[in-house]
Amino acid sequence: MAKYQCPECGYTYDEVVGHPHEGFPAGTLWSQVPESWACPDCSVRDKVDFVRLEESSDALQELSVASKSAAAQTSQRGEFRQ
Repeated sequence: MAKYQCPECGYTYDEVVGHPHEGFPAGTLWSQVPESWACPDCSVRDKVDFVRLEESSDALQELSVASKSAAAQTSQRGEFRQ
């Protein structure tokens, strides 16, 4: 899932979190947000102005390493079963 940021004020719409106060529950995709929607923080920028934030490869690599480490620890405790 992606994040989109308002270039005016920095508000970030996260698809994982949504924005329940605006009527978008957690998991609402950006494509499901109406084109007429404006930034809830500044009301200056419209949806079309938002910029998609790219996940850094470093963050993805750290997540991968952490997942492998957690799996190894679980396996060592005998809790991991296939």
